[in-house]
Amino acid sequence: MHDWPELPFAALKPTLEALHLWTQIVGKVRLRNTPWVNHSWHTTLHVSARGLTTGFIPYGAGGFELEFDFVAQALVLRVCGGEQARVALAPRSVADFYSGFVETMTALGLPAGIDTRPNELADATPFPDDDRPRAYDPGAALRFWRALVQCDRVFRLFRTGFIGKVSPVHFFWGSFDLAVTRFSGRPAPLHPGGIPNLPDDVAQEAYSHEVSSAGFWPGDDTTPQAMFYSYAYPAPADFAASKVAPGAAHFDARLGEFLLPYDAVRRAADPDGALLSFLQSTYDAAADTGRWDRAALDVPLGEVGRPRRLR
Repeated sequence: MHDWPELPFAALKPTLEALHLWTQIVGKVRLRNTPWVNHSWHTTLHVSARGLTTGFIPYGAGGFELEFDFVAQALVLRVCGGEQARVALAPRSVADFYSGFVETMTALGLPAGIDTRPNELADATPFPDDDRPRAYDPGAALRFWRALVQCDRVFRLFRTGFIGKVSPVHFFWGSFDLAVTRFSGRPAPLHPGGIPNLPDDVAQEAYSHEVSSAGFWPGDDTTPQAMFYSYAYPAPADFAASKVAPGAAHFDARLGEFLLPYDAVRRAADPDGALLSFLQSTYDAAADTGRWDRAALDVPLGEVGRPRRLR
């Protein structure tokens, strides 16, 4: 089995479109029941040993966890005390998935009330009304998760090379991407907002401070291939002209981001090294053109079992 699986966009697209909406339903439960954390870090999902999980969500005197288990092909609901239930991941409409999810949550005594409109998508058909048949290929979902595992692993290593404020490695269900973000420590200009079906105050709080953010995204109709990306907010004047690595990386003026095709990493002799070079060189571009205090923020990558030595 290849550690970095192939991700043919056309073949995966129907499954990813279904998963995008299903993860929004689950993510909104976490959003609705978790106190706000800066930059919406409280809303995200995380890569697990079997799929994508909300992690522990406090509720009452206990709590629960929701996990997309791509090995068993089920959304698994686990409650403090041992109760457990499943919702099948299979070809079905969003409305049918939502109905089954709410019914299962209610049977376990868990809160299922959410805003039923999708976020960050042009089509905001409420989940209960989206009765279009949806394809779902378990093999496609499994390949996508296996790719997330590899990306998460490298992103976590990259994260250790920064001693300033840095996000967890997390999966945003609105934009459907895995991301990690570094902060200069300085406030940023007010974000203009305008993201489809996302309140401006959410975007403005998310970008309240200067960032260099990188991530992995499976693509869409306008960019029909899986990509790694990296951007800065606000983007310094010379950021787009910076030289980055590896050779397949380039700046996309339409998106305002550096992009590196997933396939370029997957096919590299050293995929981990290729991805790390992209993450580091694009961060270098943002930090150098943005005049970050790198002496105070940058540190060597972490090592297993060795505390970082103080200078």
